[in-house]
Amino acid sequence: MFSPFFHMSDSLSIRSYSRQTVGHSHDFHQLVLPLSGVINIRAGEVSGKVAPGECVVIRSGTEHHFTAEEQARFVVADLHALPDNLSPAKASVFSVSKPMSALLEFVASQLEYRVSKQVEVSMMHTFIAVLSEQQQGHSLDLRIRNVIEYIDSRLDQPLVVSQLASVACISATQFKKAFREQMGQTPARYITQLRMEKARALIIHTDMPMQRVAEAVGYQDFSAFSRRFSQFFGLPPSRILQ
Repeated sequence: MFSPFFHMSDSLSIRSYSRQTVGHSHDFHQLVLPLSGVINIRAGEVSGKVAPGECVVIRSGTEHHFTAEEQARFVVADLHALPDNLSPAKASVFSVSKPMSALLEFVASQLEYRVSKQVEVSMMHTFIAVLSEQQQGHSLDLRIRNVIEYIDSRLDQPLVVSQLASVACISATQFKKAFREQMGQTPARYITQLRMEKARALIIHTDMPMQRVAEAVGYQDFSAFSRRFSQFFGLPPSRILQ
């Protein structure tokens, strides 16, 4: 059963843009998600660069102009309807979620092999479902985006503020303030949330032993992991599947 936002003429494609400025509008919404390279955009009140890890949403009828390096590549989604969680502005830019980033890699690899129409329709349905779960905020400062990527790839390792501030190339005090302004929560709370959500996913979707799950999200002491998990979800890890 397809999403209520799904339209049979919606499409996903891989594109690139040259240095030549291209300006146009269309009668459908368009999302541009860079895979590599940076795109420069002018649309509505949006003006600036959009990089991998970000998405620009252009609503139907909005005049927009793109330029980019010739080697840049983008996933482009043409949609006749947008989920309610996206900004009503003519154009907006936001950082994409980890699930969306992973999905884009899959979409790109499939489209480049000219898969069947059935697979393309299934990918579009999945794309819209993930898009509907996207928390749309402002585009992140590059320094904070680098820290987010650093955290995401090291959840099994100790993560301290001084280390993260070094990644952002700012002082610990500046980092804590900037992170909270950008992410709406402290670095510690953000890391805990990622760890607990990953742990729950591993418990539900894999047969990984509980001790391994704890280690995969940075806890060598299973008792400490179980206490934090229980505080976060209201249930101990052993009861998640019950």
